[in-house]
Amino acid sequence: MRLAMIGLGRMGGNMSERLIKGGHEVVVFDRTAEVTQKYVAKGATPAATLAEVTAKLKSPRIVWVMVPSGKPVDDTIAAISQGMSKGDVIIDGGNSNFHDTMRRGVELQAKGIQFVDSGTSGGIWGLANGYCLMIGASPEAFKLCEPIFKTLAPPDGYAHMGPTGAGHYVKMIHNGIEYGMLQAYAEGYEILHASRDFKLDMHKIAAVWNHGSVVRSWLNELAEKAFETDGDLSDLKGYVEDSGEGRWTVQEAIDLNVPAPVITLSLLTRLRSRQPDSFSAKVIAALRNEFGGHAVKKS
Repeated sequence: MRLAMIGLGRMGGNMSERLIKGGHEVVVFDRTAEVTQKYVAKGATPAATLAEVTAKLKSPRIVWVMVPSGKPVDDTIAAISQGMSKGDVIIDGGNSNFHDTMRRGVELQAKGIQFVDSGTSGGIWGLANGYCLMIGASPEAFKLCEPIFKTLAPPDGYAHMGPTGAGHYVKMIHNGIEYGMLQAYAEGYEILHASRDFKLDMHKIAAVWNHGSVVRSWLNELAEKAFETDGDLSDLKGYVEDSGEGRWTVQEAIDLNVPAPVITLSLLTRLRSRQPDSFSAKVIAALRNEFGGHAVKKS
């Protein structure tokens, strides 16, 4: 199939390459011309502007958008939809809020343009291993785009979740679960690393857990890889960002009156990781000193 990919970052670039290797014709656009040329060298067709992206496609046009969530997605859709016509398809494969996705779907449907959301998981390993795709779309749009999904995903690695918005909703919860899993691994390895009785080898533990253990997983395989060269992770700072889905998952849990303590606490722990010195901890230390004379450490 012939389609376009807008945004050639860590995900969009590798996805374009996988599609090219799978026999698709891919028109590529990135704000950085040098990045575009990297994929032209791999067989892609370049577009210098967003208007040129749609001009190089024939109806039904399919444009896959891989840009940061929020305004960048709205701006990109506004620009490319001017060059699209009834029956064309826009796919948002980024981590957009499902509420935004549903709104965009309604707006584009009024113009006769189909909007597809593809929750995309696989990270930088997706080029070689394939991407897990959670897709929200009309049945017609899903069928039209299915050859693309089949190339990007490993066997049985993509599925139609429901109408527009369903894909991003499922991906949001997927990432919320990921927060909890990452936190559990982090806490377990920290206890092992802090042991007073044993000098434990983090790499060896991760490696053995990946063979037959009930806690084996791809995440733990990545832990094994991370510990291979430095079991103390001494070159890393314990600062953890979040891309939004954890916050949205917690808010959805609150809205639905569903208790989600593990995911909620894992999100709050990420926020704490960004504070070089916690004011709340200072308050606790001060109060303990005031009511009990407990020792405090001065900065």
